[in-house]
Amino acid sequence: MGTFFYVVLAFLIGVLVGWFLWGRLRGELDSLRGDLDRTRSERDRLRTDGDRLTGELDACGKTRADLERRLREASAAPAAGSSAAKPASQAPAALMSTPATAKSAATKPAPAKPAAAKAVPGKAVPAKPAAKPAATKTSAPAKSATSKPATAKSATAKSATAKPAAGPASGKPDNLRRLIGIGPVNEKLLKAQGVTSFAQIASWAAADIKRIEDVMNFDGRIARERWIEQAKLLAAGNEKEFAKQFPTAGTASNS
Repeated sequence: MGTFFYVVLAFLIGVLVGWFLWGRLRGELDSLRGDLDRTRSERDRLRTDGDRLTGELDACGKTRADLERRLREASAAPAAGSSAAKPASQAPAALMSTPATAKSAATKPAPAKPAAAKAVPGKAVPAKPAAKPAATKTSAPAKSATSKPATAKSATAKSATAKPAAGPASGKPDNLRRLIGIGPVNEKLLKAQGVTSFAQIASWAAADIKRIEDVMNFDGRIARERWIEQAKLLAAGNEKEFAKQFPTAGTASNS
C-alpha cells in the first residue's frame, strides 16, 4: 500500500514538473515565433524599399542620359551656327565693295583734264569765244568735286572690308585658345580675319569689336568674357596676374 502511494505521488510530481517545463518552453516558442514574424515583415519592408530605390535610380539614370544628350545637341548647335555665319556675314561686305569700286571708276575725273587743257590755249580768241572756255573751266571743277566724295566713299568701303584686325601681327601666332571663350571654331574664325596674336586683340577699338562680333555672330560676348583684358595680360607676359584673375583659362600648353 505504501509503495503504491509513493508511485502515485511520483507520478503527480512528474506531471506537475512536466506541465511547468512545457509551459515555459511554450512561452519561449511563442516568443521565437513572434521574432520570426517580425523578422519576415522587416525583410519584406526592406525588399520593398530596395525595389523602390532601384526604380528611382533607373529614373535618375534616364534623366541624366537625356540631359547629356540635350547638352551635346546644344553645344553642337552654336558651333555649327558660327561656322555657317562666316560666309553669310562676309558676302554683304563683298557686295558693298563692288558697287563702290564701280562707282569710283565711273566717276573718275579723267574728262576734267581735257576741259582744263582746252581752256588754257585760248589766248588770241575774241571775247565771245573766251566765255566758252570759262564755262568749261567752271564745269570741270564741279564735275571733279562731285567725283571726289564717291572716290572717298569707295576708299572707305574698301578699307572697311579689307582692313585686318587692329594691332600689328607678330611673326609667330599666339595660342588664342588660352583666352576664355575662344575654342577651336572661334580660333579659326579669328585667324580668317587676320587675328593671330594677343597684341592684336589687346589693341581692339569699339569699331574692331563690332566688326568681329558681326562676323562671328556674337552679341556683346567679347565684353562679357573680357577678351581684351585677358589679351592685355598675356601680351605683356604677366602670367601670374592672368592666372589670378582668370583661373579657369587655358594654360600655355592648351591645345
